Amino acid sequence: MTLTVSTSDRRSPVRRLSLPLLLVLTAGLASGCALVKRDHIEVGSIPDDYRTNHPIVVGEATESIDIAVASSDFSMTRGQRDAVDGLMYRYDRSAAPPVLVLAPSGSGNAAAATNVASDIARFLRKSGVRNVEIAHYAVDAPDVSAPIRVSFSVVKATTDKCGRWPDDMLKTSDNKHWANFGCSYQNNLAAQVANPNDLVGPRRPSEIDAENRTVAIGEYQTKDTIFEPETGY
Repeated sequence: MTLTVSTSDRRSPVRRLSLPLLLVLTAGLASGCALVKRDHIEVGSIPDDYRTNHPIVVGEATESIDIAVASSDFSMTRGQRDAVDGLMYRYDRSAAPPVLVLAPSGSGNAAAATNVASDIARFLRKSGVRNVEIAHYAVDAPDVSAPIRVSFSVVKATTDKCGRWPDDMLKTSDNKHWANFGCSYQNNLAAQVANPNDLVGPRRPSEIDAENRTVAIGEYQTKDTIFEPETGY
C-alpha cells in the first residue's frame, strides 16, 4: 500500500506567518524613513548662523541727549555746551537733518530751561546747523527739574538687544549655537561702522594716481625679476 502525504497541508507556522510579518516590517521601515526625513527637514530649517539670528539692519534712528538744567541757570553753561557739542559730533552735515530742542513746560525749571534752550539753538546755528527747531513738552510736576532734550535723525546700523537666554546652554545635545551667540560681536561691528551705507553696497572707487601707476608699470617692465625660492630655513 502506498501512502501519499500532501506537503501543502504541512506548512510550518513560521512559513504561514512569514508573509504578514514581512509586510509589517516593510511598513515599519518605510514609516521610520519618513520620520527621519521629516525630522531632518525640521532641524535643518532652524538657522545656526549668528549673522542670521542677529542681523545688522541699516535704517533711521534718533540720536539724542538730555541736558540737565537747574532752576538757577539763566544761560547755557560750559558743561551743557560741551554735552551738546559731543552730540553734534555724530551729526551728518551733508544730510543736514533738522535738530529738535525740546524744553519742558510746567516744571520748576521751566523759565531757566527756556533760556538755555534758546542759547542751545543759537550755539547750533553758529556751528553751521541750518535747521533748528525749539518745541516744548508738558510736565505736570512743578517741583521737578525736567531736562532739555536735543535730538536729530540719522541713518544708523543697529541690531537686536543682547542677553536673550531662552534655554540652558549646558543642557543640550545639539551641536548648535546658543541664542545669544554672536550678538555682542554684531552690536560692536554695527557701532564701529562710520558710514552705515557701506554695509548696503560698496562706494565708488577713487581716482587712480596716474603718475604712480606709470612709475610702477615702468619698473615692472624694465626690472629683471628672477624667482629664487628661499631655502635658508
